Amino acid sequence: MYTVSDVKELREKTGAGMMDCKKALEACEGNMDKAIDWLREKGIAKAQKKASRIAAEGLTVGASNGNSAILFEVNCETDFVTSSDKFKDLVNEIKDGLINSKANTTEEALEVEINGKTLSQLIIDATATIGEKISFRRFSRITKKDDETFGIYSHMKGAITAVVTLKGANEEVARDVAMQVAAMNPVAVTREEVPTEMVEHEREVVREQVKNEANGKPENIIEKMVDGKINKFYKEVVLNEQEFIKESKTSVSKYVKDNGGEILSFTRLAVGEGIEKKQENFAEEVMSQINGAAK
Repeated sequence: MYTVSDVKELREKTGAGMMDCKKALEACEGNMDKAIDWLREKGIAKAQKKASRIAAEGLTVGASNGNSAILFEVNCETDFVTSSDKFKDLVNEIKDGLINSKANTTEEALEVEINGKTLSQLIIDATATIGEKISFRRFSRITKKDDETFGIYSHMKGAITAVVTLKGANEEVARDVAMQVAAMNPVAVTREEVPTEMVEHEREVVREQVKNEANGKPENIIEKMVDGKINKFYKEVVLNEQEFIKESKTSVSKYVKDNGGEILSFTRLAVGEGIEKKQENFAEEVMSQINGAAK
């Protein structure tokens, strides 16, 4: 009546679970179109209708257990859903399932079984029950050694989350550094880690700025001015060199060093970064409804 590839195709078209797809094909004697209708009639394919929507709201979450920490982002369409108990419960369920898993990548995380379902299926089911497109967008696992410390900080109830790893120091210091990362969005821990293309681009922009302001100054003076501005650029994007948000007279690296530590790494997620959000124009929406009603 139907093959494994038919089940796979139906699942891809509807977003329904494997068993539901099998039931649909059995009920419809292998007819793909009828099976799609069967799933829609039962509300099982509801999630598929929302697949093309933009999910740019949501939460970022960080957690640690021993020498392992995780950081992930779950998205939805509106702030309203972000603050709902259903969405928060989903995120906590995902957190509890992933922290004890062996997943290291987003793809691996989606295959982790959580309370009898894969995370991928859990997301599909949540889209259907919550009524908005839900997506599991990004996942990272960070590991450390016994003499190293994690710091985790979430800003604005999960709008931004940072995980840092320090050698030495304590959790309070590590959390302060995570707060710094969340607030100031550094690019790298050290100058050497800043991407070369980013530095070269900044140098080109700065050189043009300086030339426009130099009023005929010699080239060697212009280069010194450029170097000065690049040093300022490093102090803005390099975590070690940033002003510490709790004490502007000291750098982050000095604060950590004074507390017996060294910054090894950081990971930072901000909800929706890189996603092009739909821009709503209320006036246009109202006019379109009026014009539609007039026809």
